[in-house]
Amino acid sequence: MAGTSQALTISDVIDQRPMSRFQIWTIVLCGVVLILDGFDAQTVGFLVPSISASTGIPVHSFGQILSSSLFGLMIAAMATTPIADRWGRKWSIVISALSFAVFSVLTARATTYNELLIFRFLTGLGLGGAMPNVVALASEYIPKHLLASLVTLLFTGMPLGGTICGLLSSAMIKTWGWRWVFYIGGFVPLVIALFLILLLPESVQFLVVRGRDSRKVRSILAHVAPEFAKEGVEFRPSARDAQRKGVPVKHLFTEGRAAGTILLWIPNFMNLLILYFINGWLPALLKESGMSASAGATATAFVSFGGIFACLVEGTLISLGGAYSILLLEFGFATVFLGALAFIARSFPLALAVTFATGFLVIGAQSGLNALAAKFYPTSIRSTGVGWALGVGRIGSIVGPLLGGLLLTIGWKPREILLSGTLSAVLAWLAIALSRTVRKNATAYTPDGVSRPAYQEEVRA
Repeated sequence: MAGTSQALTISDVIDQRPMSRFQIWTIVLCGVVLILDGFDAQTVGFLVPSISASTGIPVHSFGQILSSSLFGLMIAAMATTPIADRWGRKWSIVISALSFAVFSVLTARATTYNELLIFRFLTGLGLGGAMPNVVALASEYIPKHLLASLVTLLFTGMPLGGTICGLLSSAMIKTWGWRWVFYIGGFVPLVIALFLILLLPESVQFLVVRGRDSRKVRSILAHVAPEFAKEGVEFRPSARDAQRKGVPVKHLFTEGRAAGTILLWIPNFMNLLILYFINGWLPALLKESGMSASAGATATAFVSFGGIFACLVEGTLISLGGAYSILLLEFGFATVFLGALAFIARSFPLALAVTFATGFLVIGAQSGLNALAAKFYPTSIRSTGVGWALGVGRIGSIVGPLLGGLLLTIGWKPREILLSGTLSAVLAWLAIALSRTVRKNATAYTPDGVSRPAYQEEVRA
């Protein structure tokens, strides 16, 4: 094959071969970034009672602090991903890791409300650029038949990071204090960023679509498919992945993708509202209901612990039952368990069981939504598509903590606040049910003018 002049697509090469150690190592590095992301994103939520006791900042004031980092996440997810689709994934990920590492360390030095507000916003800017670009880069090294399974498995990193953060917070609050949780959340990413600079490759599909350095393409292919890495083999982007002119965001609504884009955004908004509402306020609400700060942090960590198991099996479940059926089941049962959270605050064993189940359902649904987004958008706009779906979801994640703080301020009880979260799960369920009907009849048009069913790859994604 190396001596021919036929034009191939990188997707064909990756799809037709078993995964190499190079591809697996690339996906593992992406998973490590998500572990760090999950750790840093949830740190403040676990530490609200301890930070409040140390600094004198009232608990109800933390709604804005929690939302400030999420606001940064939203801005970065929407602003940096079009840049990544134009200039590359690797350095966007490296810069994001360095950014949230530095500002996590600075958060540990904060002593006032304003300092916490500013540093958490800046940490969020770093975190927001990491996840969508990690998903885009990793998915471009995964064969299509493994995409849903491995992308959902990749997202095990987020709840794993949250679980580590919760358990570490529970232990360190009693010994070294809350500041050391932020120090660890900053120093470790700084070290990992150095490994990313040395070892993380750029997306070879991105390089081909953008017509970048052919020598670099062959260098990467030498690790993936050596027989295609020699001179004489030309690579072209597929019709679906061909470069699109203009602002990447507008292409989320062209070629038959408008309905699919909107129907991805709605459940992302609702689900991240639920997740960050729980992560942000559950420890404080459980403490106000009678649990110790340590017990509340441990119970909340079980949300992430359940999410780890969900990410391990979500891809298999989607392959067996179909994306829409599994998501409908997850949002349906999430409604039940979110309601149950309101009645288990005084029973620690029951709290662990219910928070585990809630995390399994909510985080499992999020990993399924992320896999759908990665598969739905072509290479030239994949970072933008995934980033904007998450960015809209981040609006929900901002609303969640703010809503919790508002309800506490006006005198709602913890049980009433937790029960209010069920409404978002119901709305997410309705959005998925509607999208299932709409997408069956949707048609997409590729840049070469060929029409095809827009969502046929997602049904068993």
